[in-house]
Amino acid sequence: QLQASGGGLAQAGGSLRLSCVVSGTIDSINAYNWYRRAPGKSRELVAGMISSGLTNVKDSVKGRFTISRDNAKNTLYLQMNSLKPEDTGVYYCHVTVGNINVGYTNYWGQGTLVTVSS
Repeated sequence: QLQASGGGLAQAGGSLRLSCVVSGTIDSINAYNWYRRAPGKSRELVAGMISSGLTNVKDSVKGRFTISRDNAKNTLYLQMNSLKPEDTGVYYCHVTVGNINVGYTNYWGQGTLVTVSS
């Protein structure tokens, strides 16, 4: 129900844009996120956006990565500029639906590999 794409090989200093198409069957989304799993490390939150549009990004990517969404296209984006080798990893899109009364449901994309060469 989430389909991520846009990963690939980039040189340090380059850019990539990840996309994640969210199925129209998922509604009332209250949070949109991008996670990554670097080689040998745990999955970490890279950037997030709540339904109001307020965003937050991990300190190490601040000023380089931007999360955004296009509601008309049901698509979530992660624009990654000034890439560094340490940005290498599998990137996953994620959304959360629900509330404290009914509980929360998490949806994950399949992951897209980003490799940054030095």
